[in-house]
Amino acid sequence: MSLEVAVAVPFKQRGTDRLGEGEFVVALSLDRDWFSPDQAKRLIDVAAGRGLVAREDGQVVASFDPADVAVPEDYEPDQSILREQSAFERMLDALVAAGHDKREAVAAVNDLQRRLGVSVEAAAALYAKRRGVDVGDAARAAREEL
Repeated sequence: MSLEVAVAVPFKQRGTDRLGEGEFVVALSLDRDWFSPDQAKRLIDVAAGRGLVAREDGQVVASFDPADVAVPEDYEPDQSILREQSAFERMLDALVAAGHDKREAVAAVNDLQRRLGVSVEAAAALYAKRRGVDVGDAARAAREEL
């Protein structure tokens, strides 16, 4: 997951799971030159929305163990990670990460959506549940959208 890798880098760089927001932004914008400061702040927002980090008293706190994240030597994040993913996109990512073929999953979700007359998010949550794939927060988000 590219977002998790990008978020892990500043923590790994400093050997911690807690950084000041400014320190996090500097690590991504000045140290790595991956993002502008505003984009690095946006990355925090996106990561917080995905449950990867939490904000506590001006600090960015990792909700995962950054040391467990492998960062490829030539890694550079794509700007698309700054975009909030929909609940459907997050569920699809979880399905693909669990070994399901993306095209087959999309086709099956679309079929469920058509047959059941529900939103694509609800159909994706049902599809994932039937296959034993935990889509946690994304399923809750889909339920809230109903």
